Amino acid sequence: MTRTPLSDVACSIARATDLFGDAWTALIMRDVLTGIGRFDDLAHDLGISRKVLAARLSRLVEEGVLARERYQQRPPREAYVATEKGKELYSVLLALMDWGDRWYAGEAGPPARIHHRDCDRDTTPVTACRHCGGALTPDNTTQLPGPGGRVGPGTRVIGPLIASRAPEQPR
Repeated sequence: MTRTPLSDVACSIARATDLFGDAWTALIMRDVLTGIGRFDDLAHDLGISRKVLAARLSRLVEEGVLARERYQQRPPREAYVATEKGKELYSVLLALMDWGDRWYAGEAGPPARIHHRDCDRDTTPVTACRHCGGALTPDNTTQLPGPGGRVGPGTRVIGPLIASRAPEQPR
């Protein structure tokens, strides 16, 4: 089944999921960001076919999310490392993990913990306003058109979202 590309949709979520909306891609990034970067190690840890892994890694390198780094000259061997663009996906993965822990962890509890070495405590991610530090929720935020916005397929959420949540204008 062929997937419709979303790279031309005027929505950053659509554009990001065009690359990242595949479960293998998320798991590859999880592994690379936690220190598993060699092809054979990734294939073993994920239980993924080598063909699928090669295709996903190639796309992540092409998109500038991962880079190849030579770790052995003879025979030549490379590992995959996250670029700055790739490292910024960590917060996305942490948010997804936190949501999964809340809704799918089961009675045994979450399968992993996040330990913040700076304060030596286990933690969970928080999505907060950059300006005031308050939590961001669907009930206290509004999506407004941005400079790159345009009306088109995949952008319908902007109109109704603004209409239903926009603060009343003073009269």
